Amino acid sequence: ITLIGVPSPKSIDLHIKHLCARMTWKIHTHTFSEPLDTVQVKTYSKPEACSRKVQVSDFVRYHYNGTLMDGTLFDSSRTRLRTYDTYVGTGWLIAGMDQGLLGMCVGEKRIITVPPFLGYGENGDGSDIPGQASLVFDVVLLDLHNPKDGIAVEKLQVPENCPRKSKAGDFMRYHYNGTLLDGTFFDSSYSRNSTYDTYIGKGYVISGMDEGLVGVCVGERRRVIIPPHLAYGEEGTGKIPGSAVLVFDVYVVDFHNPSDVVQITSSFRPETCEPRSKKGDFVKYHYNVSLLDGTSLHSSLHYGKTYDVVLGTGQVVMGMEMGLQDMCVGEKRRLVIPPHLGYGERGVAGEVPGSAVLVFDVEMLDMEEGLPEGYMFVWNSEVTPDLFDDMDKNKDTQVDSAEFTDYILRQVSEGKGRLAPGFEPHRLIENMFANQDRDGNGKITAEEFKLKADESPAHDEL
Repeated sequence: ITLIGVPSPKSIDLHIKHLCARMTWKIHTHTFSEPLDTVQVKTYSKPEACSRKVQVSDFVRYHYNGTLMDGTLFDSSRTRLRTYDTYVGTGWLIAGMDQGLLGMCVGEKRIITVPPFLGYGENGDGSDIPGQASLVFDVVLLDLHNPKDGIAVEKLQVPENCPRKSKAGDFMRYHYNGTLLDGTFFDSSYSRNSTYDTYIGKGYVISGMDEGLVGVCVGERRRVIIPPHLAYGEEGTGKIPGSAVLVFDVYVVDFHNPSDVVQITSSFRPETCEPRSKKGDFVKYHYNVSLLDGTSLHSSLHYGKTYDVVLGTGQVVMGMEMGLQDMCVGEKRRLVIPPHLGYGERGVAGEVPGSAVLVFDVEMLDMEEGLPEGYMFVWNSEVTPDLFDDMDKNKDTQVDSAEFTDYILRQVSEGKGRLAPGFEPHRLIENMFANQDRDGNGKITAEEFKLKADESPAHDEL
């Protein structure tokens, strides 16, 4: 019997199934509007170049703004004017941030939305973050490294000719620009208009730079990326924040070793290469001088006249003295002179930088043989036995400065004697006269007057 208004068991069963389906749909709809069950990541800015991404155990430095889902700000690293620095994926952060930072590039900006069970859970943080709150972090990554990292070197420009590479113990002059990994500038040698000069491989610079400057060529440009444990560590210094990765773009101007000697290369030598220069010779030469990287400094050709020196008298730097020895007229040489044989640590103000290696291209144009060491005048012929009387023009038994000078100049003009070349004649004669005027009264007597032969049998000289 079917009662009117009373559903049958079969219809009741269908109704229950329909009701259950509606309840399931409502439960699903309600759950979707509740806090998320996974971390959501949305990148809204990413650099074109991304050579490395955040991995588990990396150490990162980043800025963030933290808000609730309704936009309420609860925290920001920017208000503290310092980055948040931490390891990733090792439990130093809330689990959601550990996940959300993975795969980021330096310079990338992303929104990381963290559900409460991966954030601060049911209880919140006890202050600004309520329980069961989803959190939104707006993050920009400034740098990253791993404690296992060494330095990274990128060779930007290497000269074709590289006869020598730097090694530990060398002294180097280089320019650099220093930035953080995100491009923030912190220092430059160019801004001081002066190279940075230091020994390498000996602890005078941070250990990463010590390592990064070994094996370079003069004229090379390279980028050295240094993790903080090989730079300024957790504390940082000056404009360099703690735990910062540093990027140095380096240009090597020159380097040398304190044990270096003058490098002499003869580019041209006449078939007949005699006589050869020696100490005391008066030489005339042209030169061009440059730094080791090719920067031109000076040239005698600009003045239209030769550079004239007497070898062995300290008129040029020691390295040039050495490089001009044993050279003949017409010969061309290249001299590479280290600073300890050049102008040293101070250089020449406005002309030669301190600690600079110098390259001289030299051509010997003329040479006059010098006198034996210690001589200012020598005779070309036999000495008259009446030498003192010949000098004493007024026959007053003593020779004054004028008589002495006139006599020596006459001997030179007649080819009977020769003054040391390269010096001002009157200055030489004054010194010769002073040597003979033993009592210093301005007159030479016969008793004072002696030839060099009277003191040494090797040569005759006044």
